[in-house]
Amino acid sequence: MDPHELTTTVTAAARAVEDRYVFPERGIAIAATLRSHLEAGRYAACPGPEGLAELVTADLHAAGNDLHLRLLFHEEGAVGEQDEAELEAFWADQARRTAGGMRRVERLDDNIALVEIGPVIGHPGVAGEAMTAAMSLVADADALVLDARGCRGGSPDGVVLLLSHLFGPEPVRLSDIESREEGTRQFWTSAVVPGRWFGPDKPVVVLVGPDTFSGGEGLAFDLQEQRRATIVGQPTRGGAHPRIGLAVHPQLELTLPVARSVSLFTGENWEGRGIQPDVEVPADDSLDTALVMLRH
Repeated sequence: MDPHELTTTVTAAARAVEDRYVFPERGIAIAATLRSHLEAGRYAACPGPEGLAELVTADLHAAGNDLHLRLLFHEEGAVGEQDEAELEAFWADQARRTAGGMRRVERLDDNIALVEIGPVIGHPGVAGEAMTAAMSLVADADALVLDARGCRGGSPDGVVLLLSHLFGPEPVRLSDIESREEGTRQFWTSAVVPGRWFGPDKPVVVLVGPDTFSGGEGLAFDLQEQRRATIVGQPTRGGAHPRIGLAVHPQLELTLPVARSVSLFTGENWEGRGIQPDVEVPADDSLDTALVMLRH
């Protein structure tokens, strides 16, 4: 990368962190660290955007200890919040290619249903039909396993749509999201769901593991807090700060946390700690463990 391109990219990332990071004081300190490294020549030897992404991400993590705060390299081109139409098209295509995150729907022996979720839970605007279809297919099951071991993120609204099928028509308040820019937003299950209810009384197990992150963790967190599901597997990665994406270079996206999830019961979240399973077993064994639990 030529010096001007490198300086422009790192400076844009630092300014965004300073102006919009969820914790203002920490954002100022992280931005100062990036600028200091830039001035000291730490990034000067980067041969291209991919190498810069690795170095800056390492510095962001060291300074901020936030797994959502990253500089990502996209060989095909970075898409950021700055181009709303392009971003909407990207997520619509993601939902089309992944069925909105509904990887697999299966009816197992003993009328136990399995829904595998990943790689991300789509927004209802582009993935709602797929999510509703999946949940309608399992509505008559006697028990449900949600496999979130490969779920790396997703839309908070998509999480709420899925969870609404697991409660009843009386709305339930889930965890809030507090934003530096927009204040507090409450998330409630819906009194009316598209498709069919699974219902509030039948057993639900959520499978988690070290690859479960962000929106996948949010799904498990809300169900665990509401005592609506048993969480089985290994502790998750620990990312509770919803983020936006900003293109700071044609091939580099800054993923920037601008909010934090908040428990109604403790005021805390799973950031840095992950979701702690109710039944801890190796992630690879969690489905077998869940099925034994549900059949006894």
